[in-house]
Amino acid sequence: MKLQSLTPNLMVKDVNETLNYYLNTLGFELLQTVPETGSFDWGFVQSGNVRLMFQKEASIQEEYPELQSYTRGGALTLYIKVEDLTAWHEKLKDKVTFVKPLHKTFYGANEFAIEDPNGFILTFSDILE
Repeated sequence: MKLQSLTPNLMVKDVNETLNYYLNTLGFELLQTVPETGSFDWGFVQSGNVRLMFQKEASIQEEYPELQSYTRGGALTLYIKVEDLTAWHEKLKDKVTFVKPLHKTFYGANEFAIEDPNGFILTFSDILE
């Protein structure tokens, strides 16, 4: 058995607002929504090799009743490798909420972190693989 990919399906308050942020602020591409128009219950986006799914809170809690006691935002960060981190930081600097400024880490990476409208933390890094 070989795992092929990992695409987080994140619980969000408003899929339309979340998609707007990821498409228009972060430059992701829309792959699919359910329903196809109107007020979305679910959305799927991609930028490069990074894929994310967003599902409306009520919808995901109906699908997974175990999530009914959880709040949006989660206790996790999404760690995303970026080519030309400095240019990416410059592009976002006046459009996002930073939770960590651009800095050098103890393990040699340059990084910064932002918070999306749902409280998810996205850390962008130039660390080599």
